[in-house]
Amino acid sequence: MTSDAGRHDHDGHGEHQETHDHGGHGNHGDHAAVFRGRFWWSLVLALPVVATSHMVSGWLGYMVPGALTWVPPVLGTVVFAYGGWPFLSGAVTELRARAPGMMTLVAMAISVAFVASLASTFGIAGMGLDFWWELVLLIVIMLLGHWLEMRALGQASGALEALAALLPDTAERVGPDGETAEVAIAALRLGDTVLVRSGGRVPADGTVSEGAAAMDESMITGESRTVTRSTDDHVVAGTVATDSAIRVRVDAIGDDTTLAGIQRLVAEAQASRSRAQALADRAAAMLFWFALGVGLFTFAVWSLMGALTDAVTRTVTVLVIACPHALGLAIPLVIAISTAMSARAGILVKDRLALERMRVVDAVLFDKTGTLTKGSPAVADVVASDGEDAGQVLALAGAVESDSEHPLARAVVRAARDKGPLPRAAEFRSLTGRGVRATVDGATVHVGGPALLAALGDGLAEPASLAARTGEWRDRGSTVLYVVRDDAVIGALALADEVRPESAQAVRELQEQGVRVAMVTGDARSVADAVAAQLGLDEVFAEVLPDEKDGVVRDLQARGDIVAMVGDGVNDAPALARADVGIAIGAGTDVAIESAGVVLASDDPRGVLSVRTLSVAGYRKMLQNLGWAAGYNVVSVPLAAGVLAPIGVVLPPAVGAVLMSLSTIVVALNAQLLRRVDLGRAAAAE
Repeated sequence: MTSDAGRHDHDGHGEHQETHDHGGHGNHGDHAAVFRGRFWWSLVLALPVVATSHMVSGWLGYMVPGALTWVPPVLGTVVFAYGGWPFLSGAVTELRARAPGMMTLVAMAISVAFVASLASTFGIAGMGLDFWWELVLLIVIMLLGHWLEMRALGQASGALEALAALLPDTAERVGPDGETAEVAIAALRLGDTVLVRSGGRVPADGTVSEGAAAMDESMITGESRTVTRSTDDHVVAGTVATDSAIRVRVDAIGDDTTLAGIQRLVAEAQASRSRAQALADRAAAMLFWFALGVGLFTFAVWSLMGALTDAVTRTVTVLVIACPHALGLAIPLVIAISTAMSARAGILVKDRLALERMRVVDAVLFDKTGTLTKGSPAVADVVASDGEDAGQVLALAGAVESDSEHPLARAVVRAARDKGPLPRAAEFRSLTGRGVRATVDGATVHVGGPALLAALGDGLAEPASLAARTGEWRDRGSTVLYVVRDDAVIGALALADEVRPESAQAVRELQEQGVRVAMVTGDARSVADAVAAQLGLDEVFAEVLPDEKDGVVRDLQARGDIVAMVGDGVNDAPALARADVGIAIGAGTDVAIESAGVVLASDDPRGVLSVRTLSVAGYRKMLQNLGWAAGYNVVSVPLAAGVLAPIGVVLPPAVGAVLMSLSTIVVALNAQLLRRVDLGRAAAAE
């Protein structure tokens, strides 16, 4: 189905991705609740373990009563089983997928710490490694990090449900006797006739069998202007008859409808979207193999030296301290701060992978209507016939249109009222498919497109004094309305979808950053080229059918581009889901918002620049924090392995714990520096 926006005249009076979440896939809200509950309970149980640890009591100079020696092993075991379960089960999931990451690293550290501590508690194999307090604190901090991350993201996954909500629950089926009966949508059959009242939604794809109406197809096409649909014209499920009732013969139901096709495209795009691991998972995967390799090497070397006890002790210490607390907070803290900053600036980050990828995007594809343009018609120009006044032409048009609910009529009335008070109109009448008529100051005034002139008689023609201007308007894709007083054309109006004043700046600054900017639209080529010339776009895809925008994104990706798609309509949803980064305009449809990874609360396209700024700054902080966390390992793991043991330098577990704490503090402070990044454009866009 093609959009007629930009071609039709005023003849119709009267629009998660599943990510690699630690421990599996699913809704972020559910994950947040799981981690929150386990964090608080584990924290409560961890405090007595830390307080009764001989190592901690030795640091602080107090004695632990002998009667409390059971506290660390008992409560430590409970924390391991309860608080550590998400990591243990998540490690199984990662290993089954042959993609070890954060969960595998944490699970390895806490499992080794638990077994070593349990063996030490019962005096097995002469081990003297009591890691109970390190074990519970590691679990608590990792639970906190994951809770912060899941709470910050709040991933939504309701795109398909939002699409289904566009359909009415019931339809008015017309019987053989002409009587109507309300039935469920599922009860409709091919060949049925349904009545769609003014303001009602079409329940199924079909053909108009009786009547004519201006149809709002914006939820499907994304284009704001209504399209006249009359006898034998095709209409689509979910579109709205704005001004009069029509009868529709059902041609497609269920999976054969246009809306169902869009649902399938969204589902396919979501399923095919990259499953690349996030930065923290990639770092954790490398650290897992590093720790495992060093641990095996350590055990082998000390065993060959004949020191089996030292081999076990050194290996266990390596595997435990190889998972620093800082790694669990390095990314979640940045994500939490980033999402808080972005929310204040009018940017909702739903998908951390989308935010991470935005920094490497090299092509931004904007939908035209409602994104680069305002998405609603406005009077762009007025011309009067010889001897007439342009202001009077606009005032008369506004007076006649004041009783009409048509989007073009509202634009005319708004423009006319901005110039001054309107004369009073009487005897208003909508001429379906042609325009409107009313009496103003005793004269009969008509307003409408070329079909109106044809309907009023052969003797009524466009004056030569108007033809040059109206021809230019049509070349630019504007809608032309004529104003006829009595039997003479006294002027004409050009209505067009206005380009947002902020769009040019957004395009220019993206290009200055080395990003190519393209536009996709269902509008005619002349309309698209006019907007592209005004904004200086690099590429234009015009006359694209609603189900083809997804293909445009795919073609750009096939060229090797990393693509961000910016849109607001239902027909943008598959493309938003397909793109490397989907950015929805918050004023758009629920379906578009649900399909995107980032949502702009305002309709200012400069928000895309703010998303890119946040992506670059956030990624830089993530790398810095991972650097600190990795730096801890570069120093501590070799020492724990006993590299300097021949000269008497060995890293005791207590010192490893101190280094872990210092690394965590550095990471936390560094993450706070992200707040200094200026997201002024997004804030200004609110």
